[in-house]
Amino acid sequence: MENKVLVVLNLPELDETFDIMIPISRKIGNIIELISKFLNEETEGQYQIDVHKNLYNKETGQRYNNNQLVIETDIRNGTRLILI
Repeated sequence: MENKVLVVLNLPELDETFDIMIPISRKIGNIIELISKFLNEETEGQYQIDVHKNLYNKETGQRYNNNQLVIETDIRNGTRLILI
């Protein structure tokens, strides 16, 4: 089983926040894709899948590199992220 972290994802375009589990052994670009599909299902299509968005740390404003593995970042349990 993959190791995962529980993060708080803020989605400004829908003014919503989600608690989601993300695998630490995947690249950020892949995580954005997984999150987009999840959000599309959770919002019953209100959120349109868009893999051209970026993931940011809400506290620091740092943008995560799409080719970086989650485990190589500062993303840990409780990290607050923004997808824009």
